[in-house]
Amino acid sequence: MTSYYPPINSWYEDLTNSQLFEVVAIDEKSGTIEVQYQDGDIDEFDIESWGQMRIIQAQAPTDEAGAYGLDSEDFWSDTSDFENNDYMNPIELIEPDGFVGFDDM
Repeated sequence: MTSYYPPINSWYEDLTNSQLFEVVAIDEKSGTIEVQYQDGDIDEFDIESWGQMRIIQAQAPTDEAGAYGLDSEDFWSDTSDFENNDYMNPIELIEPDGFVGFDDM
């Protein structure tokens, strides 16, 4: 029997429970395949049970961030909500535009 190790970063769908998962690691020495489900759970299968699973290759989900516990509000936004309009450059405190004092004669 030949051992089939799936490529890392490939996505599959488990037909028994309709869950999507990604292959994240392979340990050929111990004969295990580590997967991460779309909801973030991690599981490990030995190569024998991998061959008996009812799975098909699948496309990566459009929202892969779900596995990391992120939602759309957690991503960076280029809005000006975080701009500090009252910011004063510290150099202006040290070297102002005009000096008050005596002119050289």
